Amino acid sequence: MGRIEDRIAALGIELPAPFSAPPGIVFPFELVTVSGNLAYVSGHGPADGSELLVAGKVGAEVSLEEAQHAARLTGLSIIASLKQELGELDRVRRWVKALGLVNCAPGFNLTPPVINGFSELIIEVWGEPGRHARSAIGAAELPFDMSVEVEAIVELEPD
Repeated sequence: MGRIEDRIAALGIELPAPFSAPPGIVFPFELVTVSGNLAYVSGHGPADGSELLVAGKVGAEVSLEEAQHAARLTGLSIIASLKQELGELDRVRRWVKALGLVNCAPGFNLTPPVINGFSELIIEVWGEPGRHARSAIGAAELPFDMSVEVEAIVELEPD
């Protein structure tokens, strides 16, 4: 195991199965695409494989605290997909950018605190290289009624 995987184990974190399409759905895209020294991570939700763990509108069926936890679970799903694609999480030099989307009930506008659940996890695991630029946007709907979706760009160590 590498340094990042050792850190994950020391924190008592278990990674879920990498994000996958629900039964009967085909994803005609890659979850992670590497181009040069950047990895582009497609939108992920709070899932363990194809099982969605948190669904519903934040500010109605889902509380702020539950949504923050959903954002953390989304981060774990992204880490699992990066491990699957890269083989070794130590290849991630730094996190560059994240875009967080929140499935908002009308009037809910606390999207930055929701996505903090994702950002705090990444910083907890990577430390300073986990600090990233970020946007947090409210959405009327998200795929499969996910409460949170996050996409990201990470810089990789040169080959």
